[in-house]
Amino acid sequence: MKSLLSYLSAVILASSFATAGERHLFILSGQSNMAGLKPEAAFLPELKKLLPDADIQHVKFAKGGQPIRKWVPTWDKIAAKSDLAPRKDPGAFYAQVVKLAKANIAKGKPKTITFFWMQGERDGKEKLSAAYEESMKTLIANLRKDLEAPEMAFVIGRLSDYSTAEHWESVRAAQVKVATDDPHGAWVDTDDINNKERKGKMTNDLHYTKAGYDLFGRRLARQAVLMIKGKKPEANGKPE
Repeated sequence: MKSLLSYLSAVILASSFATAGERHLFILSGQSNMAGLKPEAAFLPELKKLLPDADIQHVKFAKGGQPIRKWVPTWDKIAAKSDLAPRKDPGAFYAQVVKLAKANIAKGKPKTITFFWMQGERDGKEKLSAAYEESMKTLIANLRKDLEAPEMAFVIGRLSDYSTAEHWESVRAAQVKVATDDPHGAWVDTDDINNKERKGKMTNDLHYTKAGYDLFGRRLARQAVLMIKGKKPEANGKPE
């Protein structure tokens, strides 16, 4: 009995060491509301709280005011299906995201890679929603292929309630659909993090409050960790 207990203890101890220090890579990209997210403020602390023994790595590439086509080299072909005219510089940023990710991967292969996306404001304003869903799927597929991570998870920050215009709402719907259709996808609600007082009146602002960015970061981290642990992300986009 003593030898059996010793054996079981050794197995459990070995198992705990096997998970300790596992490397996880988190890639953040998008436009201004991703640029405004400071990873060290809440996002990384939340990850470290939820994955206390992990080797947490992150890279970030974000540019304000940019459409999704800047990350999708084949955007013109996708857009043509909806009779949208070609646009300037499709795919201009994609290689930079891949370069940052590969440079980190070269330092040590991660057990998991998770991609975080907060973008869509520009596409909603430019009335380009018809090409958004396929563009988003293409971006994810390209990253999985180029990073050799076929099961790469992703978390999309859904556009806030800043606008109720048709194309804005269509982008919101596309983001949720892409996330829920993919077994490794999740989305985050941002409707309650952009409430600002202007001239004594509460408004839904384009950008978030400081507290809003912190909550956004925690929600991104929580959805990601749920998937890393083999659990389903919160369907309402508000993981507790």
